[in-house]
Amino acid sequence: MKTKKRFINVAPKTSKSKNRFVNQMDSLHAMEVEQENDHQLFVVSINRKYCFWIPKGGNEHWDII
Repeated sequence: MKTKKRFINVAPKTSKSKNRFVNQMDSLHAMEVEQENDHQLFVVSINRKYCFWIPKGGNEHWDII
């Protein structure tokens, strides 16, 4: 049985995240959710070059849009 992939969109807020957004994520906002717990999501960029844990409400570096 196949499960549907879940995606979120993120937007960078800091200079560090803006740099990663352009240079590692190819300026693509969509992220695939690979894991989830009560408070966080583990997301991977569409180009598969960058991944990170993000709180479900966003953090100081990223907004979930």
